[in-house]
Amino acid sequence: MSRWLTRHGFPAGRNARGPLAVSSEGDLVVPLPDDAVEPAAETLRAAGIGPSDRVVVALNDDGEPSGSLIARAAASVAAASASVGARGRLRLHSALESVGATTLIITPTGAMDFLARLHLEFLLDPLDLELDHILIVGEIPSPNTAAQLAAEFEADVRELYADPFLGVPIAQRKPSEKALTPVRDGLLGLAPLDKDIVLDAPYDAGLAELVVFAGDEIRRTGHAVRLSGGEQGIPAPTHTAGEHVLVRGRWLSVPKIEAALSKIDGIATWDLKITREGTLDAAALHVRFNRDTLVKNPMWKGRVAQALYALTPVSIEVVVADEVAETRGPGTVTDARGHHLGRDRSALGV
Repeated sequence: MSRWLTRHGFPAGRNARGPLAVSSEGDLVVPLPDDAVEPAAETLRAAGIGPSDRVVVALNDDGEPSGSLIARAAASVAAASASVGARGRLRLHSALESVGATTLIITPTGAMDFLARLHLEFLLDPLDLELDHILIVGEIPSPNTAAQLAAEFEADVRELYADPFLGVPIAQRKPSEKALTPVRDGLLGLAPLDKDIVLDAPYDAGLAELVVFAGDEIRRTGHAVRLSGGEQGIPAPTHTAGEHVLVRGRWLSVPKIEAALSKIDGIATWDLKITREGTLDAAALHVRFNRDTLVKNPMWKGRVAQALYALTPVSIEVVVADEVAETRGPGTVTDARGHHLGRDRSALGV
């Protein structure tokens, strides 16, 4: 009997042994398999990386995804690799030139922000970098992201799908392909949002969630797709569902925000608003207090900001409404990107 797990319901990792993947919030602890590098290397090879390539990985290294692990995988496939982190864009440009990189692995919004800054701030030509490959991973890309990157850099652009529990790439696709290609059978599947069963292809129309198989566990990824019906392969995710929201490549726990804000006296309602109006995601917590004396009180706004800062490295702006609310209401999430479908999977069934 397989155990079905979600990110929110994942068991505590206090007894886990060996190398561990730890989420940026510190609440998810997953043992890294001994062979974790191997599927990542296979995925990079399937995405076109070869012995003549020199790879720069511009990803965070706190588990979501694991930049150093992907760099290790790249080192076993390419001539050289470096994990430079999600650094400032000019420093990334310098790193690419210093390494003589042919390949950049980065988040979709990070790549688009890098491109925008090359044009608008640094007045540099993207073609001067002579990149052959750009691999995007860790976020849901905006439409036409891959096509624009390919045109501007004259590079082969692929989307990687990384296991969100481990940060290990296990599938990839070309922009012309709707379905992901897992590097091994039995790594990735689809399940209804409201039932613990694995779906078989061809798939019926409706919503479904990507799941990864890990021994006797079936892990719900939080990534969702809207099926048209008849698909034989697993589409790249276009939505998220559940108690975590994906913001700037990191999974933000809504229950943790709820718990932290419940300890601050005077908060009547709050709404977490997520946008992608430019190249990057932006998050803002809109708070309504229940007393006039708190509205203009910088200490109370600071308490909210500090509570969020203690939870996540994601920068969340605090916006205090001028009007008060006399009655307390539940917190909400408003995703202007159209990514997050809702917190309650049972209400989002296929």
